Amino acid sequence: MVPAVRAIPNAAKRATSLLRTIQAHPPSCPCHSNPGYHQGPPIMTPSKHAGHRRYATPTTHPGQKEYAFEMAASSIRFGPGVTQEVGMDLKNMGSKRVCVVTDRTVDNLYAMKQVREALTREGINFKVYKDVRIEPKDSSIKDAIAWARPYQPDAFLAVGGGSVIDTAKLMNLYTAYPDADFLDFVNAPLGKGLPIDKPLKPLIAVPTTAGTGSETTGTAIFDLVSKRAKTGVAHRNLKPTLGICDPLNTRTMPAAVKASSGLDVLCHSLESWTAIPYHERTPRPTNPILRPAYQGANPISDVFSFHALRATIKYLPRSVRDPDDTEAQSEMLLASTLAGVGFGNAGVHLCHGMSYPISGQNPGYKHTGYEVAGPIIPHGVSVAVSAPAVFRFTGASNPERHLAAAEAFGVDISNVKRESAGEVLADAITKFLAELGDQPKGLKELGFSRDDIEALVEGTIPQARVLMLAPGLSTELERERDQLRRLFEEALTH
Repeated sequence: MVPAVRAIPNAAKRATSLLRTIQAHPPSCPCHSNPGYHQGPPIMTPSKHAGHRRYATPTTHPGQKEYAFEMAASSIRFGPGVTQEVGMDLKNMGSKRVCVVTDRTVDNLYAMKQVREALTREGINFKVYKDVRIEPKDSSIKDAIAWARPYQPDAFLAVGGGSVIDTAKLMNLYTAYPDADFLDFVNAPLGKGLPIDKPLKPLIAVPTTAGTGSETTGTAIFDLVSKRAKTGVAHRNLKPTLGICDPLNTRTMPAAVKASSGLDVLCHSLESWTAIPYHERTPRPTNPILRPAYQGANPISDVFSFHALRATIKYLPRSVRDPDDTEAQSEMLLASTLAGVGFGNAGVHLCHGMSYPISGQNPGYKHTGYEVAGPIIPHGVSVAVSAPAVFRFTGASNPERHLAAAEAFGVDISNVKRESAGEVLADAITKFLAELGDQPKGLKELGFSRDDIEALVEGTIPQARVLMLAPGLSTELERERDQLRRLFEEALTH
């Protein structure tokens, strides 16, 4: 008798299986050590009193908490070589004028070679915009929009990292709204935060880094220079129509870019896993179109976020050390995409909220391994540098979740007390960063000092979209400022 052989599924099959499981069955995450974390509002039943329905009827009462969550993500195609299918995709859509968005580095790489071949083979008309700025500013976004508007494309194709994909999203948005002011859709309070109330043109995203997960989300981030802070636009209608995730396109990432991009995945996963539960968010929207993309932790996002966390811990160090480790490179691209689905619906919180002024107020730091003209704090570096301080602070909000995350890092939590959860997770993150190598050990190594803390705090306060999801953060302004001061102080060194 021949013994049964258990085949180990490859990354693409595991991703497909995970997606199908979630579509077909109620989510049941084995990592929910705290069964009450997602015990939402009571089950809806018809009211015995006419006119007193409490849940399905929209309300304008400002104190009522959310009672529902939505899941939205781009369609994803994953596999080595799938970039070659993009010409057929655009032909299937009936596209006649395609705006290809990239940057000057990626324009010379294998990914753009594949794209040009695929589009030409299918007879697709296209023009390439290759002046995307890495870590884009409002000025570079406006330049890209000004280029796209007269071309009037009927579809967009973004080929690059998060900066490229986010720029393409905003080119698509403001081409569809030619009379809009630039701040109309920018997140409040820095902008007006208006909802996107009509569908945009098709956008296909081809990521060349394993980090932002922007190919799955309705979020686009940039520096608002006048406020010395990062902000952006967030709405479901902004998300790409299709994300083409091809591991062949990430092979050329330098080690420093792999590390920074991977740290963004790590924090996406940790922050969405530990964000406040969706049913604790206020206010409840008066109309579904007003329900934010970032909703708080929920049972479906949890599955994606925790899977991505474990994969990142396992594969990021390998991918940085060995460029020929194709399994690790592929798994990190998959982890980035899965984390994008998780945080794209649950949201992130303090690491990202604090990272925006860290990047925007860069005192002159230039990260090793990035071939750019001026100073740069890569996004993944700016989020990870505060992570030990952040999770030490949030640990008390849900010790079981923080201990589950620490266990994913390899910590034996069998004898750890609940009150030590934040400290244990912070230590695990600190050790992981040290072993990954070439990471700043706190804000001081980025050039910041105690004299910069007030400016960093003031640059964080406007990040309401993410701060509202931070467990333990006060809603009283002066108390919130005091908490942020202490977090930045703790983040000076670790």
